[in-house]
Amino acid sequence: MGPAELLVLTFPQETITVEAVKALGQLRTTGNIRVIDSLVVTRHADGEATYGELADFEHLQGVVPADLDELALIGPEDAQEAAELLEPGNVALLVLIEHLWAQAAAEALRAVGGRIATGVRIPPEHIDEAVRAAEARVAAGQ
Repeated sequence: MGPAELLVLTFPQETITVEAVKALGQLRTTGNIRVIDSLVVTRHADGEATYGELADFEHLQGVVPADLDELALIGPEDAQEAAELLEPGNVALLVLIEHLWAQAAAEALRAVGGRIATGVRIPPEHIDEAVRAAEARVAAGQ
């Protein structure tokens, strides 16, 4: 297995949309990732938090891929942590993914006794900021 990562994707509405699930499905079909598990967490307008599997949502029937073979690895503790990040009236989609594109590298490392010990997710806006700063230094002749 390649490196895995738990992503918490938040949306400014109280229910997960068909479009969000379709976008997740498109990620699956590229072959770059494998969805290991997913869970929807909602913080209702009154502050109460609930969670459920994608298949539990009636409006998503027929949208969730029939071949979705997820393991139940995301639990209530994960749902509670995600709920604490949400404003009332917002929803989160927790997605545990395997990075298939890195699987060969992970296998090669294991074959020589190595392992991927950790990883750090750097938000795109931080990369953009660092690129702008580097470009400014180059433009200034530093």
